[in-house]
Amino acid sequence: MYSLIRPLLFKLPPEKAHYLALSALRYLPSCCWEKPKSFSKPIHALGLEFAHPVGLAAGFDKNGDYVLALDKLGFSFIEIGTVTPRPQQGNPQPRLFRLPYAKALINRMGFNNLGVEALVKKLTQLKTEAILGINIGKNKETAIENAVDDYLFCLQRVYPYASYVTVNISSPNTPNLRQLQESNYFNHLMNQLREEQLHLSDRYQRYVPLVVKISPDESDEALKRIADTILKLGIDGIIATNTTNDRSAVSELLYGNELGGLSGLPLLSRSTACLRVLKEVVGEQVTLIGVGGIDSLKAVRQKLEAGATLVQLYTGLIYQGPGLLKRLVRE
Repeated sequence: MYSLIRPLLFKLPPEKAHYLALSALRYLPSCCWEKPKSFSKPIHALGLEFAHPVGLAAGFDKNGDYVLALDKLGFSFIEIGTVTPRPQQGNPQPRLFRLPYAKALINRMGFNNLGVEALVKKLTQLKTEAILGINIGKNKETAIENAVDDYLFCLQRVYPYASYVTVNISSPNTPNLRQLQESNYFNHLMNQLREEQLHLSDRYQRYVPLVVKISPDESDEALKRIADTILKLGIDGIIATNTTNDRSAVSELLYGNELGGLSGLPLLSRSTACLRVLKEVVGEQVTLIGVGGIDSLKAVRQKLEAGATLVQLYTGLIYQGPGLLKRLVRE
């Protein structure tokens, strides 16, 4: 079905097509879609039980509007967000670009979302058994020196509703955000969040894992330093990776030099290399989630062989539709 409607969707502006497809999915009866069958042996990671390794990356559903609709497709986990303390419009449109020849996207969305309070209001009414990750970030106008306050506020608000919480410090679309990966900022931020996580665990008598999403544009030395800090603090997981600023693979293509983060097939090699570097440091003590360029069984195998326990889809889903998820789990 998706192969028939994709040409129509691709005639629309990408952002409009995205929300049109999600809205249509919301009204599709579950009986019209056969979920992928679960593995005979569930995957245990982050203290949770996953039916299979394939989840949905953040950014697809920023405000938690489509969790039930996306759950119909059979992801083993769904990550929503990025959400910030206060609502923000994000960057001006157009801010999402397709590069079909490269099977890639460039986005400069800029954490557009309705704010964490709006998300929490929805989550209090949401009835789902889905494993739900919530991706948190800082508001654009918050000074980098005060970023920890934004992350702490979001963590406190979403903690009761999340299966795990992802700390997004690697989007290229919020000015200076990636500075939070530098040692002086990173150590302070993660130490504060780890302390608050343990406090909230006692308060709610429920442990919610903390995961960090990192950039593919860091040097191997920087990745090792980040991984070492995560290991020492007892952070539960790492998502490798976010989008890239590297345009070497797409600079000659239409929209190839648009500002924003590049995702999709051109990211596969570097994001997988990042997994290998991280695995060298953390071993089996930290769960690694691989994302970036996954559009085939071969790509999934590369992520798993590099050290990932779980993987996430995004751009591959745009180009191949929900059938990609079923094929990957089946194969």
